[in-house]
Amino acid sequence: MALGKGAGRLRCAGLLLAALLLNASYCYATSYLMSPAPFDRAPRVLILYPYDERIAATTAAGEALRSRLFEATGAKIDVFSEFLDLSRFPEADHAARMGRYLGEKYAARRPDVIVALGKESASFVSRNRGRIAPDAKIIAAGFGNSSAEKIDLPNDVIGAFSTFDILKTAEMARSLQPNARHLYIIGGSSDFDRQWLATARSKLEEFSKSYETIYLEGLTIEEFIDRASHVPPDSIIVALTVFKDGKGRNFIPREAIRQIAATAGAPVYGPYQTYIDYGVVGGNTVTFDSLGRTVGDLVLDAIAGKPVSDIQAPQTYVADARQLRAWGLSEKDLPPGTIVMYKQRSFWEDHWLATTGMIGALLLQAGFIAALLFERNRRYDAERRSRLHLLEAVHLNQSATAGALSASIAHELNQPLSAIRNNAEAASILLRGGSPDMVLIQQILLDIQEDDKRAGDIIGRMRGLLKKRREIEWQEFDLGDVTSSAMRIIHGEAERRGIVLHSNRPPAELPVRADKVHVQQVILNLATNAMDAMSEAVAISRTLTFATGVADEKAEICVADTGDGIPEEHLSSIFEPFYTTKKAGTGLGLSIARAIVETYGGTISACNRPEGGAIFRVSLPLARHEGRKG
Repeated sequence: MALGKGAGRLRCAGLLLAALLLNASYCYATSYLMSPAPFDRAPRVLILYPYDERIAATTAAGEALRSRLFEATGAKIDVFSEFLDLSRFPEADHAARMGRYLGEKYAARRPDVIVALGKESASFVSRNRGRIAPDAKIIAAGFGNSSAEKIDLPNDVIGAFSTFDILKTAEMARSLQPNARHLYIIGGSSDFDRQWLATARSKLEEFSKSYETIYLEGLTIEEFIDRASHVPPDSIIVALTVFKDGKGRNFIPREAIRQIAATAGAPVYGPYQTYIDYGVVGGNTVTFDSLGRTVGDLVLDAIAGKPVSDIQAPQTYVADARQLRAWGLSEKDLPPGTIVMYKQRSFWEDHWLATTGMIGALLLQAGFIAALLFERNRRYDAERRSRLHLLEAVHLNQSATAGALSASIAHELNQPLSAIRNNAEAASILLRGGSPDMVLIQQILLDIQEDDKRAGDIIGRMRGLLKKRREIEWQEFDLGDVTSSAMRIIHGEAERRGIVLHSNRPPAELPVRADKVHVQQVILNLATNAMDAMSEAVAISRTLTFATGVADEKAEICVADTGDGIPEEHLSSIFEPFYTTKKAGTGLGLSIARAIVETYGGTISACNRPEGGAIFRVSLPLARHEGRKG
């Protein structure tokens, strides 16, 4: 759309001729901008800001424009900026001086494109383009079509128009506050402020009929703050701009609005994105970032020689999530598509990548832990079953040992029982006499008690051999005591076979931690095997020796016999299950012994004596080195 100076001012032929001349001029400018020769330089763009650098709206749009140009050209472009300060210095003399100054400043560096942000800049450049850059393309931005028509822009000025629809801002407030009954419109005293107030009266004429509407204008900043702080709670406050207050003091609008909103008695709305974070709930606006990038695309097309025409910058709704929470307004009542700024994002939204990685790592870790726990439980069950099997095997082994020793045990038990019977008969005879010898009878009774204790010990040892247990009974004991107990059990069988028992026991204790009955069974297995191995030996040389001591910081017991020894080729196999050299043997005694010893962290080995016979050596960790595990 081209903005003409009025219909009918040129005839059709004149318009056609002007269009042809404009097209020729455009092609020439295109070749000037895009051809490296004869100029061999980067394109030049001049951005004119209407106010000073503190006005956030135009500054934000200008920065977005710069970013777009540098991004698209790889920074191969010269961008200049000028702040006209026309709000604080609106006088015509100031504008004329600025025109002369910029004409002289850019005499040697004429811009190829001039971007006028705001209608004040557009009016300025329209009047002064001949001095500054007579051949430059002019792009005006940051105001609406109606304002463009009022300032009567030349036909060749391209517009990136932005419409700030105050009615949409008011409707947004109504959707958030459906029960509001009062409407307050705030505007300052500068020319721009008064234009905004006039626009608001026109656009909100129908809307305001639903409310008790009051326009707050021509007040000082202190009066604005006071009046806003005393509005009823069921009010809507729409803040336009305050470039000047009633005393003529200049303000940056958003700073003035911040002072007003800080103590306002009701939510405040405004038409500019820059009011967000300054106490305003929100409004309908053209974001200055999108405006700047839209203008940037127009500039790039103009430099590239592409056809350009007027466009409308996109509008949107913006809201401040913090103000919504502060006033108890619901986000769901916002118009669709509203950009909610400063929204308190969830932990997942802020840290989704790290959280996903962490959750993945935790799941992986949990999987490993689950697998390890499964494996641990599986091993625990296997170990439990293994212990039960070991206990079963030990019990069977104990029963077999008891059976093998039953004849000698019965013979050994028969001695104290016979002695008890004989002593009882002797005491009976003495008591039937005329004058019984009470001292002798007392001695006989003592002998009976000792024989009874001896028989009880023999039966107790048999009971220990035959006792069946479901769990290992961990206990700390002296290895020498267990060895002595095992020797007492086999003593009768050794006598019956004509075997002499020897013991070599150090004075110090050898504390080990294990199941006492199991260790005793190991010694019995080794002893019975040794006695079997000496069955063919000469009676005078049948000797079974038990030696206990410390070796390599472990408790050790050696069981040595004077039999025929173990064939060298079988030394490595004697602890394997079912290996035996005896005709009636099961081949389980030594394998069970090894299983027991290894269960308690020990070792068992065998070798032959040089003088004949074999030695079996069992090592168990000393209790003080092993610690108390159970």
